[in-house]
Amino acid sequence: MSDDFRARARAWLAANAPRRAAGDDEAEAESRGQAAVIAEQKAFQAKLHAAGFAGITWPKEYGGQGLTSAEQIIWSQESAGYDLPTGVFFIGLSMPGNTLVELGTDAQKRRYLPKMLSGEEIWCQLFSEPGAGSDVASLQTTAVRDGDEWVLNGQKVWTSGAQYSDFGAILARTDPTKPKHNGISMFIVDMHAPGVTVRPLKVATGHSPFNEVFFDNVRLPAGALIGEENKGWDAAVVMLRHERIAIGTMGSSRTSPLAFSTLRDLAAGLGRTADQGVRRELAELYARSRAVQLFALLLREETQAGRLPGARGSVAKLAGSDLGRFAGNVAADVLGDQLAAFDTAELAAVSTAIVAAPGSAIAGGTSEIQRNIIGERVLGLAKDPGVDRATPFNQLRVGTQREQ
Repeated sequence: MSDDFRARARAWLAANAPRRAAGDDEAEAESRGQAAVIAEQKAFQAKLHAAGFAGITWPKEYGGQGLTSAEQIIWSQESAGYDLPTGVFFIGLSMPGNTLVELGTDAQKRRYLPKMLSGEEIWCQLFSEPGAGSDVASLQTTAVRDGDEWVLNGQKVWTSGAQYSDFGAILARTDPTKPKHNGISMFIVDMHAPGVTVRPLKVATGHSPFNEVFFDNVRLPAGALIGEENKGWDAAVVMLRHERIAIGTMGSSRTSPLAFSTLRDLAAGLGRTADQGVRRELAELYARSRAVQLFALLLREETQAGRLPGARGSVAKLAGSDLGRFAGNVAADVLGDQLAAFDTAELAAVSTAIVAAPGSAIAGGTSEIQRNIIGERVLGLAKDPGVDRATPFNQLRVGTQREQ
């Protein structure tokens, strides 16, 4: 069975997923038009699902393939050398999708999971808020019950992909009289519903991958609740676990503008390989990249074998973030006075990636938060005092509540 699956995966990839050159995906989306790129990715995801390579371990009754972790590991190995055009589905399938598989009702799974897998619907994750920072549990977006519905009000920020998403998984406060971790619930929100406003945020690269999203009296049906009422923090922990495993096990793309092979070839083309300092940095980049790739492979295979890495996902996330910043520094040394040159698409992609690199230490949980998690849950160090954990949220002075 496994040998047949490997042969089928290898043949399908060779026929349908040609390798791509290094480039700037966001710049490509802006030059070709976002609608065209999304249409292309939806078509590819549909083809991937029809061929039996999407939702490999998800149950068949919810659109998955119902296969084992062995097939998932094989697919990961065979597809590692390809840049599959499915980026707009990464968040939905890795985070809300896996959370629904774990916590969703049968009705939710039947309604949403098949359309995620087939590429019909795109999802985002709505956690961060302007007044909450890295303390997600301090969120102030509210969901108030009104008969059989909930009324959602508030603001989220740094929401990747909100501008083209159909649905999102959102955290909202449903009982402000409880301590901040105990009065939160998670919901499914229709991103096209009346009262939802999405505004792009431009980052240092000039692109707009993130958004701020406003919710003004958005009505949610009772069936939108994921998990239990006021148990949203438990659901959030599940989703954050999937998020950090997903980000941490991505590894570094071989076609990334900051990949070792890309920078090695650039250095050779610019005549920089004679510089011992550049050679030493490239060697260290190779060693660190390989270490991150191997650790990501270990976690991915453990996860797919049913042994969840838990807090070690934060180790992979932190290592990947540090690698991205180090690669940016190496790239700057390799380019030298060519750093500001945009006379080729390759140089422009590398320069943009250098500017974007520090963001990896923020997205998906800051490096400081990851170090806290690693210290407490991996190394067993004492937890920092939490003086507000037992205080009702409406008695705390956090975010805009400081003004009340």
